Amino acid sequence: MAPRLKDGDAVVTFNGKWISWAHTFFAYAAFFSALIVGMALHFRKIVQNEHYGYPDEWFPSVSATIGDRYPERSFFQVFIAITSGPRFALVFLWYILTARPNSSLPKIVAGVGVFRTFTCGGWTYVTSTDDHDWHDIFMISYLVATLPWTLGCLALSPNNRRAVKYRKIMASLFFGTLVPLIYYFIQHKVHKVPGAYTKYAFFEWSLILFDVGFDAVTALDFDAFELVVRDVKGVSRGQLKTTADSVLEKEKGKPVGNTFGQGFFWTEIIDAAADTYIGFVHWSQVTGLGVLVWYFPLWHMGISGYELAIVGYCSPLLLAIPSLRALATKNPRLFQFLSLTGLLAFNVQNPANRLFMVIFAVVCSCIAVTATMFAERGQSIRFESRIFGWGIGLIMSSVAKFAFKTNNPIWPIMHAGNGGWNKLGFFLAVLAILRANRRAPTSGGDYFPTSGKKGSSVLAGLGLGGLTFAMHSLLSDSSTMISWVWEGYPVRGPISVPHGALTIFAMGAGLVYGLYYPGIAGSWTAYAIALVGAALVTYFSHWTGFYGGLVLAFYLLAASPVLISSAVRHSPASTFGIGSLFYIFLILFHVWVVAYAFVPGGPLVREHNDWVMITTMLAIGAGVFSAAVSNSSAPKNKPISPNGRRQRSYYIYVLAALQLLSIAVAYLRFPTNDYVPYHRDDKVVTAGIWTVHFGLDNDMWSSEKRMQSVIEELEVDVIGFLESDNQRIIMGNRDITQNLAENMGMYADFGPGPNKHTWGSALLSKFPIVNSTHHLLPSPVGELAPAIHATLDMYGELVDVVVFHSGQEEDPEDRRLQTEYLSNLMGESPRPLILLSYLVTKPLEGNYNTYVSELSGMKDIDPTDWDRWCEYILYKKLKRTGYARVSRDSITDTEIQVGKFVIGEPEPENEMMIPEEMVPQGRRFPELFRGQGVRGHRYHVFNEPKYWQ
Repeated sequence: MAPRLKDGDAVVTFNGKWISWAHTFFAYAAFFSALIVGMALHFRKIVQNEHYGYPDEWFPSVSATIGDRYPERSFFQVFIAITSGPRFALVFLWYILTARPNSSLPKIVAGVGVFRTFTCGGWTYVTSTDDHDWHDIFMISYLVATLPWTLGCLALSPNNRRAVKYRKIMASLFFGTLVPLIYYFIQHKVHKVPGAYTKYAFFEWSLILFDVGFDAVTALDFDAFELVVRDVKGVSRGQLKTTADSVLEKEKGKPVGNTFGQGFFWTEIIDAAADTYIGFVHWSQVTGLGVLVWYFPLWHMGISGYELAIVGYCSPLLLAIPSLRALATKNPRLFQFLSLTGLLAFNVQNPANRLFMVIFAVVCSCIAVTATMFAERGQSIRFESRIFGWGIGLIMSSVAKFAFKTNNPIWPIMHAGNGGWNKLGFFLAVLAILRANRRAPTSGGDYFPTSGKKGSSVLAGLGLGGLTFAMHSLLSDSSTMISWVWEGYPVRGPISVPHGALTIFAMGAGLVYGLYYPGIAGSWTAYAIALVGAALVTYFSHWTGFYGGLVLAFYLLAASPVLISSAVRHSPASTFGIGSLFYIFLILFHVWVVAYAFVPGGPLVREHNDWVMITTMLAIGAGVFSAAVSNSSAPKNKPISPNGRRQRSYYIYVLAALQLLSIAVAYLRFPTNDYVPYHRDDKVVTAGIWTVHFGLDNDMWSSEKRMQSVIEELEVDVIGFLESDNQRIIMGNRDITQNLAENMGMYADFGPGPNKHTWGSALLSKFPIVNSTHHLLPSPVGELAPAIHATLDMYGELVDVVVFHSGQEEDPEDRRLQTEYLSNLMGESPRPLILLSYLVTKPLEGNYNTYVSELSGMKDIDPTDWDRWCEYILYKKLKRTGYARVSRDSITDTEIQVGKFVIGEPEPENEMMIPEEMVPQGRRFPELFRGQGVRGHRYHVFNEPKYWQ
């Protein structure tokens, strides 16, 4: 019988470490019993994946082992159910061990631990076979929660050197394993490399070992406990120092060491979130204006006059008016509320009126940001919070576009029907402004120590303008720099998903580094490294170019606190005003290099994207020079107050949450590459061409949703897009191929990239793209003509597809040279080939007879269709069976042309047209578009499809 004690009866006692050992044993038993049973009973079935089986793949993944078959799934579920008891006990004991007075972090870590336990049950008992989406949601939630759980446990670890050592080892192994895990998953999923999934599986199983092993280390701490629960060493009463306490003592006075370990207050993290959301709204307004401005020259086919709207960016110049400056600096809330008119602009149908609302919003937003920075320059804590909010706001904007496939959900081109969250965005903005401005008003910028050197206001302004332009043009979307370095298939560099998350991570890391180490971030050494990064992303492709882009992204965010701190030493109308004027100059510069055929003076800067980058970096260098002068008189190693340290921690929590969100988005959006053509059994390919006018419809709304509907209803397997490159400020840094390809289940290729000065071409395909090459065709006078030459695997046969946009009508010599180039390219291909093109020629006349000739070997899909000028579908060595023209409604200014081809049947020598009744059902066009059609889309010109025997 257990002894009876004066202070309570010990009914049974056992050491707390057995909770850890029980959790470790049953967790490992769950996974490895399923592995042993699965390998014994269903070896060949569980190593089989969508591409390969045994012997190419010879070791199963975790998901295939535990979720697909009986009885191994039952073994896993039984043992993992038993594990849940010790798991909840482990989380509870960890909280008892680490709880300290006036600290909320242990409660947060415990909450995360409970959350991970429930989500583990979710992906365990809802397998991918049962419900793929919910399985992924639970799995993603579990993996995302692993980061705060791991970091929280490390921060709260009792000062047990052995336990801390093992925790660091297990955590390092876990997160280090993610790198090769993702690499081999991409090799399997994207490149379809035999055996890659087996290597991926080994790293996946390693994650299980390290994850469970990390929690097993608690046995070294729990031996201080005896249960029923009696603390024999006093560790639960805050008497034992933790690792965090020791670090705080050792690192006292150092920037990072002083950030964490303070009390956690929800009110302050809400303040940080409010500041961030205000920054997000500001960047959303700024990035949204360009899209609206672009609509007008697009539909006028030249300068429209509405381009003057971009002068709204230079509204900080208005702060030269003393009364306005006083009003803005003392009442920033007024201008922030006025700027919300831009979030309500989606209610306005008329494009011009919507533009005017957004101009007003941008003017107010830029004034509010400038005045707030200037007003709080003398209060270091609040000034730093404004920089944090502004910088993290940009990151949040990029994360939002990453989640919404490069459209910002609160832009004025969005509404509920095409994926917008405008109403929610407006509601949260109102709450954020009310929250962020509830504190006492500032001095209005009147008090600021003026001793010491201030540097040059002109140079500071140039630096600010260059910085803002670089951030807007390269970092407002996580895929922009990836599109710069993309050169087609096979994949030899980063892809937008998942590698856009790396851009977002580099931005966040740079911002934190710049705030902690401004001396280094503002140094000439850092600037020189940034110059190297800028050169790499400008002149190199694939991973080399992208690594340069990551360096540049890190630097731009790191340098922003330094350059802004220097700029606020001067009058806001001088530095921010000059900066905004130079920012507008750079916007025009980077549009002129591609729009040279339509703008005055365009040929002077034709195709000189490198000049834009050089000018931008020189301007930033001017800002660095001015900052170096002003910082030379600033006090060195100024101590950070406890309030400042605590405040920093909350902004870093918000930033960490955004980083975790970007990782989750990258996982959820990862391409599945399991796409299936519409008529696989009939071996039919439906190919189309469409000039999409940059994804803006006639009423200035984002048109991807409407485009998706008509393409899916037409059952198009392969489609070429022209006028599709939106990766510039004036076009919103969007990528419609991501949106459409993911939603429709298609492979996507786009190119040449935005740094190659074309209006863009893109290819979407249900068939794997084996290889693709991007071409810039001869254009000595007019606009550059882009082309994609891709080889697709169509039902086991290699077929070439070329997407091409010819030069404009005003430059006949350009079009002649382009015709010869492309005809030679097609003639040299030994494979069957389909041309999806924009030729700018009349049927049977001029250049048409070079495109359709012995030189190219190409045939016109319908030589009798005389009513064409731009879009053509040509082919060779294929059996043509159908052709149709479909009206555009109000999506764009150009119709859709589609053709049907059969793979595996010889091209007949004598073709004849046949009525639809003689055509097999699988080779027919959909009935939906006959007569009046649907939503304004119908068969037109000859009012019905044409078919051939």
